[in-house]
Amino acid sequence: MSYYTGFQDYYQFMTFFHCLGPCVDELDYKCSVIEPKDQLFLTLMKLRQDKEDFELSLFFQVSTSTVSRIVITWINFLYFQLKELNFWPSEDIIQDFMPANFAEKFPSTRVILDATEIPIEKPSDVNAQSVTWSNYKHRNTIKAMVGITPRGAVSYVSDAYGGSASDRMIIERSELLNKGMFQKGDSIMADRGIIVQDLFANNDVQVNIPSFLKGKSQLDALEVVHDRRVASKRIHIERVIGLAKRYKILKGELSHSKLQLGSRIIFICFVLSNFRNSIVDKYA
Repeated sequence: MSYYTGFQDYYQFMTFFHCLGPCVDELDYKCSVIEPKDQLFLTLMKLRQDKEDFELSLFFQVSTSTVSRIVITWINFLYFQLKELNFWPSEDIIQDFMPANFAEKFPSTRVILDATEIPIEKPSDVNAQSVTWSNYKHRNTIKAMVGITPRGAVSYVSDAYGGSASDRMIIERSELLNKGMFQKGDSIMADRGIIVQDLFANNDVQVNIPSFLKGKSQLDALEVVHDRRVASKRIHIERVIGLAKRYKILKGELSHSKLQLGSRIIFICFVLSNFRNSIVDKYA
């Protein structure tokens, strides 16, 4: 169960299935040969192990076209169902579950942000190649911004854009700038490349990033200490992104046929990674 779905055991898998509600029996595409819980299992096999449709068709004894329709239907269904969850926690919840050392050094942190990129098949259209080309990865990708709480729970996943999109552009178009997302005095922890301090300044929200040299040959001692502290806490989001990418569909090249579902696939895989024990110790 863990290998094929990411859930710890059958009980956890069935708990998740029942949480989806009775609408699992009312999806637009109905397959009478495979019952809904096995359709979910098939879809999770596709996400977790990036199985080919042909291989799944052998496992479940249906045609490859049936597998494809089941996967597309369930990705759309899971996306809208999971979107109903409010997993952006309140400031009180953040404080209640903040690790002790984190609270000591960065008590106002509301979210830790980082971008992640997913490889895709090279588009045939020249313009699409340009839009999806990532100078960082040196290949065609789609890119999303991910946020976690100080305790390591995924609390935000943006829409996906072509790999050429800047971190700033993604944040400018995100819900993070919506009224009510942050309280005055909150802070965001991010990588050095996420230069968005001015976007949040009007709301009295600070962006904590490592220091720049700014023409100096080396950093001051206090800046070095600050950067090391930020790095020791920011590493948690890199670990969470690594865990989410155990859903191998995020590591192999996303096919042309699934590219339109790219944002939804990324969202589902990261939200599903919340169904595990926290990887951040309560004293971290």
